[in-house]
Amino acid sequence: MSFRGSGINKTTNRSKVTDFQRREVFANLSPEAARDLVSLEAPLFYPSHATVFAENEEARGVFVVVQGEVKLSINSPDGKRLSLHLARKGEVLGLSSALSGCPYEMTAETLYPSRIAPISRADLLRFMVRHPELHKSLMVELSRQYGLACEQLRTLGLATSAPERLARLLLSWSEHGEHSTLGVCLRFSMTHEEVGEFIGASRETVTRTLASFKSQKLVMCNGSTLTIPNKAALAAYAGCY
Repeated sequence: MSFRGSGINKTTNRSKVTDFQRREVFANLSPEAARDLVSLEAPLFYPSHATVFAENEEARGVFVVVQGEVKLSINSPDGKRLSLHLARKGEVLGLSSALSGCPYEMTAETLYPSRIAPISRADLLRFMVRHPELHKSLMVELSRQYGLACEQLRTLGLATSAPERLARLLLSWSEHGEHSTLGVCLRFSMTHEEVGEFIGASRETVTRTLASFKSQKLVMCNGSTLTIPNKAALAAYAGCY
């Protein structure tokens, strides 16, 4: 088996155990299981816009995001793309396919330079036999991923307009933003076309909607940073209240 990427991390086992146990899906592992898990990982470096795995590829294993952000998307035969989720540190990619043996249902592509730890399907299944305690955590993770997919469908199918869908998307991303005196700050370096892939809208619609949001003081943009001054105001606009 081979995985894409380069630049294996040389962090000590002790620090890697701590890092793994910070990740929610592995948080409840025993120290013995955590050490065993660390022995399976060798984080690889992926540059921006690198494909981690592609839709319909044979499932080679799972990929744990150690650092960076990974865009998950699905594609139609005519080349249209729908982006489903931005995976961040601690998230496990390709889990359902690795467990079922079915091809990957989506494409995973890095947004920024990232470190990702691959674990082969064979290693994962053997690990689960050795440490049955992991079963519950993986079921919880699969349920979480299912919930995210349902939320994305709810936004696309039930939100009445592109501005409402964009407002909901920014609110979901704000959960991972940094708080400042100006509000919640988000890294926002995607193109407007890429943003549009999350809400089923054109680049022109995203550009026009963001300009409207700025004029209404719902967001502020400064380079690659987007700030939400008042989340309650944006939530009210999105119909969340």
